[in-house]
Amino acid sequence: MTVRRIGFAYNPTIEEASELRERAAGWCRVRGVDQWAAPAGDLDALVRQLPGTDVIVVLGGDGTFLRAVQAVAIVDVPILGINLGKIGFLSKAEAHELEPMLEKLLAGEYVLRERMALAGDIMPAGRPATTAFIALNDIVIARGALARVVRLAVTIDESHLATFVADGLVVSSPTGSTGYSFSAGGPILDPGGRNLVVTPIAGYLSAIRSIVVSPLQVVRCRVLDAHEALVSIDGRDDRPIQVGDVVEVRALEQPIRFVEPKGALPFWDLLRTKVELLPS
Repeated sequence: MTVRRIGFAYNPTIEEASELRERAAGWCRVRGVDQWAAPAGDLDALVRQLPGTDVIVVLGGDGTFLRAVQAVAIVDVPILGINLGKIGFLSKAEAHELEPMLEKLLAGEYVLRERMALAGDIMPAGRPATTAFIALNDIVIARGALARVVRLAVTIDESHLATFVADGLVVSSPTGSTGYSFSAGGPILDPGGRNLVVTPIAGYLSAIRSIVVSPLQVVRCRVLDAHEALVSIDGRDDRPIQVGDVVEVRALEQPIRFVEPKGALPFWDLLRTKVELLPS
């Protein structure tokens, strides 16, 4: 792929991201590369600009990256993250590496890695879905602000898995397996795989801690009892749900294409490096 047009999605609330956007624009002008920029949270602007774009570069942390993913799930364009956050599991470079990373894009020194995302639906009282959404990391069904557990009936296809009395349930992609699912006791999967991880959050007297599900299967979670409950999509979008509602999660057929520049740390090395940065 020859890179002729680059988009930059950035977090406008971070001054460093705006400064980096200006640096990137100047770099592109000097080299005659067409470029555009838009806030990562402005889905409409991103979707308008993405057609004809060869790669979109995200300037920000993981939250900024997850917002930009919503656009590339609609318009299939490879995505690359430049980390300005604290950890940045989804990024392949740090802010000081911006120009070298752009040079590698122009030189074709990169590969594309496919990542599986999740498609979710909310089915009010089990009726046909009225709300659909996409997540790269995870979809969480959980209690609300009050410290009261919820009771959730979970099925895999037509098989009843368990009824959990818990703080909630995480359905994670391989990419998201390093996040909330892992904190709740789930395994870390290779991000290039295609599986779903189903993990209860603080399950009460539950014999099932976490399971790995085929991408051909559908996970359904019905709220049996709750004072209040919500669905959290990638930790950035919370939607209230009611007793009797069903949340359905499946593998998204179209993958998200990550740009991996030459020399970038392999996933397991990146994982070790990022974990070492976490506070003890």
